[in-house]
Amino acid sequence: MWNANLSCIPCGSDCGTNVAEVFGFVSSGRFQIEGPKYRQNHMASVENPASPTAEGRLAQEFAVPSHVEAERVRMAEFAERHGSAGRRVVLITSGGTKVPLESRTVRFLDNFSSGRRGASSAEYFLDSGYAVIFLHRHRSLYPYTRLYSGVNLLDTLQMEGEGSSGQVVVDQVALPNIRAVLKRYRAVKEAGLLLPVEFSTLSEYLHLLKAAAQALSSIGPKAMFYLAAAVSDFYIPASEMPEHKIQSSNGPLQISMKMVPKMLSPLVKDWAPQAFVISFKLETDATILLERARRALDTYRHQAVVANVLDTRRGYVVVVTSDTQAELALTEEDSHKGVEIEERIVGNLSAAHSNFIAQQG
Repeated sequence: MWNANLSCIPCGSDCGTNVAEVFGFVSSGRFQIEGPKYRQNHMASVENPASPTAEGRLAQEFAVPSHVEAERVRMAEFAERHGSAGRRVVLITSGGTKVPLESRTVRFLDNFSSGRRGASSAEYFLDSGYAVIFLHRHRSLYPYTRLYSGVNLLDTLQMEGEGSSGQVVVDQVALPNIRAVLKRYRAVKEAGLLLPVEFSTLSEYLHLLKAAAQALSSIGPKAMFYLAAAVSDFYIPASEMPEHKIQSSNGPLQISMKMVPKMLSPLVKDWAPQAFVISFKLETDATILLERARRALDTYRHQAVVANVLDTRRGYVVVVTSDTQAELALTEEDSHKGVEIEERIVGNLSAAHSNFIAQQG
């Protein structure tokens, strides 16, 4: 969803879109940035989200990154190991995607997201007994370390003793509750319950999402997809992108961007048809929120939508399924105690996933 100052908040994961070194506007069904390098002026047609050509477009218009197959094998081994042990596996997508404006990229369109919702949710899924594949944007917030994201590391360390025999110790006042957080993180790591996979560009995200879906398909309904990433809505095909840096000396810039194919449809229907799939929907108008969430369920036929309004997304959401809607809210007392809405979301979805597995027989 785009607004007048080019912010994009498609899912409720703390995201907004920033244009690096360029200015633009939305007009007549296309995203446009003025200038001579992109005079082709291709229209970004609004596609049918359930279009069977979405996977075809992924193969044709987005180059496959060289590391995708290796990551698919890693994810498949992770899913198989935990699935055979009777454990459920959740793929969490987190952070925003980057869309290059040049092949040798200097400028790009960035769907900014801190990754807060994905990182915090990963911790609560781990606490609920899941193994987690954490598909996240490079340098976005990470489980456990996200609790100290605003802290300068060097300010938390102290020197004790002199010379080479001196020790570096942690200031536990600067890192509140660090002992318990570190203990939990080490337990997760030693048990091999968290598999991090990084992406940066839109192309990397889309291909890694497909690889993850194929990797998790082997464990059937034990797989869950928690799609909290802030994914770009627009992109420039590689065939229409200039190779070198766009020169500002050439004058104003005009770019036409195509709509990104919707991958939720092939994920649900083809890549992981037995999995439990959750998408996110964020609106600024509360009066249309539930209708939009139900429309998404009708379109893609997945299991749940986490619907939230921009102004209240950190304290109130509605989990919508085909036949239920559950309002999850934090009280003022909850907020003072440090309770996070993601704990409530994960609790609700874990229970729904249990019911889903039971229904599959």
